[in-house]
Amino acid sequence: MSAPENTDNIWKRAEIESPCVKVCVVHPEERICIGCLRTLDEIGGWSRMTPEARKAVMAELPSRKGRVAKRRGGRAARLERDQ
Repeated sequence: MSAPENTDNIWKRAEIESPCVKVCVVHPEERICIGCLRTLDEIGGWSRMTPEARKAVMAELPSRKGRVAKRRGGRAARLERDQ
C-alpha cells in the first residue's frame, strides 16, 4: 500500500500564499487564530482579498504574536489564586 499523495499543491496559486500553518485554534479573548494570527474575517475573506489587502494583513501579523503568546493561567495561576 502506497502513502497517500500530498495534495497541498492543489491549492498553490500565483498569489500571496496564505499564512496558514494548519494549527487552527481561535484564541478565546483575542479572537485571532493562534496558528496564523489572522482574524476570522481575514481567514474567511482571504480568497477574495486583493493582493494589496493580503500584503497589508501579512505585514501586520508579526505585531499580533504577543497577543496570543501570553499564558491564560493554567495550574500555576489556579494555585496562586487559591492561596
